[in-house]
Amino acid sequence: MKDQLNRYLFDNAHVRGELVQASSTYQEIINNHQYPQVINLLLGELLVATSMLTALLKFEGNIAVQLQGDGPVSVVVVNGDDQQMLRGVARVEGEVTSNKLTEIFTKGYMVITITPNQGERYQGIVALDKDTLAECLEAYFEQSEQLKTHFWLRSDEENAAGMMIQALPDESGTDDDYDNLRQLTATIKDEELFTLEANTILNRLYHQEEVRVFEPQDLSFSCSCSRERSGAAIISVGREEAESIIQEQGKITMHCDYCNTEYLFSGTDVANLFHDPEENSQKIH
Repeated sequence: MKDQLNRYLFDNAHVRGELVQASSTYQEIINNHQYPQVINLLLGELLVATSMLTALLKFEGNIAVQLQGDGPVSVVVVNGDDQQMLRGVARVEGEVTSNKLTEIFTKGYMVITITPNQGERYQGIVALDKDTLAECLEAYFEQSEQLKTHFWLRSDEENAAGMMIQALPDESGTDDDYDNLRQLTATIKDEELFTLEANTILNRLYHQEEVRVFEPQDLSFSCSCSRERSGAAIISVGREEAESIIQEQGKITMHCDYCNTEYLFSGTDVANLFHDPEENSQKIH
């Protein structure tokens, strides 16, 4: 089954919805690391939620959804873009003994950062003062958008999937319409989300509704690290600092937290990074 984001509209209820299935992308994220199971499950939920947010917030560019705070986990973050290319990572600094957000992150908060290809960067923040990620996201939309929104986020050791519904801002729908669709959506079972095709799920849940389903978007794991970016990071610290590291360690190792790729730079590599073609050209002439 493909990893996909499906968007749909209820024509007679003025409500929109999304369904995300992301098991392969999820596996590529967690297989690069040895996280506690609780953190794997949280990454799965955050992956699904981030995919949904790229479509809900309507932008072309990049998004980062970051959970952070005190406690045994300092940060869990998923980055994505409007093309549904996603990656994620966590920093675990202690023993994780609970699956409640309020205990994983003491004094925690969620930061949603949108960097559009055109226009200004936007950042929204909401406290992680609920036990589940779904509840915190619902609070975010209630505070920032004043829109009724409900999330169902599911993950296990192999799968990640979820659904969302949101009242449209034109206010032409009724509370009864929304509440009816919320109750229908709440009947979804984990096994159905993990194993059935999206259209089958939508037909089972909403067979009495008029649902308009849009063209799905494929999800994929994509890490933006490269040797060139690592070299640029070395240049940014300056020649003196880079050469000092080479003298002490014999090489510079750049490690990507997202995909666990390592880029090694020797003394010759570092010298070439700071090589100035114009300066050499002047010397030759």
